[in-house]
Amino acid sequence: MQLGAYLLDRRKKIDRALDRFLPKESAKPATIHKAMRYSLFAGGKRLRPILCLAAAEACGGTVERAMPLACAVECIHTYSLVHDDLPSMDNDDFRRGRPTSHKIFGEGIAVLAGDGLLTIAFEILSRAEPTRRYPMNALLLELAVAAGSRKLIAGQVADLEAERQKASRAMLRYIHENKTAAMLTASVRVGAMSANAKTSELGAISDFGEALGLAFQVIDDILDVTQTSEKLGKSAGKDVAAQKATYPAVIGLVASRREAQRLTARAHAALEPLAGRANRLRELANYLLERDY
Repeated sequence: MQLGAYLLDRRKKIDRALDRFLPKESAKPATIHKAMRYSLFAGGKRLRPILCLAAAEACGGTVERAMPLACAVECIHTYSLVHDDLPSMDNDDFRRGRPTSHKIFGEGIAVLAGDGLLTIAFEILSRAEPTRRYPMNALLLELAVAAGSRKLIAGQVADLEAERQKASRAMLRYIHENKTAAMLTASVRVGAMSANAKTSELGAISDFGEALGLAFQVIDDILDVTQTSEKLGKSAGKDVAAQKATYPAVIGLVASRREAQRLTARAHAALEPLAGRANRLRELANYLLERDY
């Protein structure tokens, strides 16, 4: 299957599963479930859950077994976007090509919708089938730590505190490792865990996720200054306006492109122990490097 067809097929499968897992809009209280679904089904690319499924397959697993974990990852990711867009955070009016949650439902409901998505992620995860090597508590711990105050939230805090400050490259890496790479790494790790991956396989997948997660954010930083809001589906130039710590701001645009290429090459190298089984992950890494939105 060509990559374009693969991405479309996986997005459809993930959307159908998310629709099954989430309460319907009519479920009381309807406002919160409508708000949760508004952000979750706003047309996201589903890159993290797709990487989760691809990692499962690379380790000999199946899409069906990995699907609850993939959906849990997407709910956590969407919650983080809803909260990130709030006026008290990045104060963004657009996400995934349409008005952000707080612009439609108000700040209070947007906060609660994010809370709802984070919480239901663990309800969905509880439906996953544990394996011999990875019991349920290992799966829960993996996503809880990645989404917690030492990883995703730590990155968000450091990102806020670095605004209008002269950021070092070390601080920039800390922000990106935690705000972006931690959840992306967890996405591929839980996919591999659903396949009962061997220790060596999980190590390779983890190294891949860490390098790809950093590359992904470097590219995101580049796109913020090179693409339009219409192309990105969110407000372009926000990082510059907020004087955020980004790779182009710290090392320049040309060096940032080189860094993205270097990290992608590192991601490829990490997959060598998996040989041909990881070809789809390699394709996805190249796709993310070359994306323009």
